[in-house]
Amino acid sequence: MQVLVHGGAGSEPDEPGPRRRVLERAAAVGADRSRPVDAVETAVRVLESDPRFNAGVGSAVQSDGEIRTDAGIMTCDRSVGAACSMPGVEHAVSVARLVMDETPHGFVAGQHAVSLADAFGIETDVDCWSDRSRERWAALETAVATDEPKAQLEWLRERYGRSDHDTVGAVAFDGEALAAATSTGGRWLALAGRVGDVPQVGAGFYCCPAAAVSATGAGEDIARVTLSRRVARHVEEGRDAEDAATLALEEFAELTGSSAGVIVVDARGTLGSAYNSAAMQTARATRDA
Repeated sequence: MQVLVHGGAGSEPDEPGPRRRVLERAAAVGADRSRPVDAVETAVRVLESDPRFNAGVGSAVQSDGEIRTDAGIMTCDRSVGAACSMPGVEHAVSVARLVMDETPHGFVAGQHAVSLADAFGIETDVDCWSDRSRERWAALETAVATDEPKAQLEWLRERYGRSDHDTVGAVAFDGEALAAATSTGGRWLALAGRVGDVPQVGAGFYCCPAAAVSATGAGEDIARVTLSRRVARHVEEGRDAEDAATLALEEFAELTGSSAGVIVVDARGTLGSAYNSAAMQTARATRDA
């Protein structure tokens, strides 16, 4: 089993050493699993449980003071599951897996996704606030005093603009099958209910017989150019994982002017990654079958 994980593309992290150790542990735990789909879910769950990452208990806060999590998962037979806009859900990746395995659908949203998770024994009503997010929220000059969307947008534009986009993800290959998963707490101070690229098939994640891909970065732009699908298409056209990732990021930057990162493993077992942000930490692990 080969597993490659990322902790998000963005600015230089405050705690690069501890974050890297968590990433290494996530990759190692995932590599111990027997199937790629189990490997990516397990690896991402490790990252969702660490407040240093913008997923699960380290998630960003939306404009109404709520935390909502999103995730997607996919295998090389194109089985797919996604869930988004879930308050109180630490392990969004497991809800996405639940959607894939237990429902005839590909995407479930909001409180309905939370109820589905609860019905199948996935923990809900979790406090996903970290010390960092509490301190940052408390430091705001003025909290949003209304639920009216136009007023919230005006407040956001005046103070904080577009910032803080990162996420976590994993790809895996066992010599025969591939899988990819991505999870996020979204963008800091996004408009309440905003959903970015992460749970959108082909944008934040994608898997096909040729490659498994997880993306991170400027979510709206990633979705506009279906970045993960773009990487996989380059592999399908004959490029190896590293070349495909590099070319897709070059195209992404030219088309959008934004920053992002991708990780990929192809069906030959080649791992690749690329980013054009200030930093993107990754870790990999390999275990013999």
